[in-house]
Amino acid sequence: MEDDSASNVLPLAEIPIPTHEPHLPSELVESALQMLSGVTDAAFRPWISDRITLIWLENESHRLGMTRFEEGPNELARRRRLRIDPGEVTIGLHPALLEDERLYNHTFVHEFLHAAGLTAHSAQHDQLTQSVAPSPSMKDSPLLQRIRDSVLGDARIQEWKCKSCGYEWKRTTVRRPTRCHKCARPL
Repeated sequence: MEDDSASNVLPLAEIPIPTHEPHLPSELVESALQMLSGVTDAAFRPWISDRITLIWLENESHRLGMTRFEEGPNELARRRRLRIDPGEVTIGLHPALLEDERLYNHTFVHEFLHAAGLTAHSAQHDQLTQSVAPSPSMKDSPLLQRIRDSVLGDARIQEWKCKSCGYEWKRTTVRRPTRCHKCARPL
């Protein structure tokens, strides 16, 4: 018997944009602000909770979230250096996140930390995001599985082949494996 649950799932580009605004998880904002206490790169921490606006991204977007400062890059760099009000900041979230609350929270915190001044994707940014709102695992998130399957379906390489033993296997991960599944030699 075929599993037709996948056929009932809309591709990300076909998910309708909700009429209501995204919800602001206030408990996550408070947790993130507490975690940012003492983080020197979080230059906008004192103002950010009053400056953010949440919107839905267009459903054709290939990203789950984005942060946009209304000031240009030069003015933003000046404001970071002087540690002054960043001005208005928009956080956009993909409507597909409504399907997965944990991924919604994780993506929101990720973007909120960018808005607070941690604009680079650093180890510190990742650690803070994970401590406030851990990302769901692939097995626990149907949305992440759908995104992975979409990436794999569009990938040029559909299978892997070991040059040492000749073993071939179907590609099931986005990353290239480091070793052969059969002989364990490096690929």
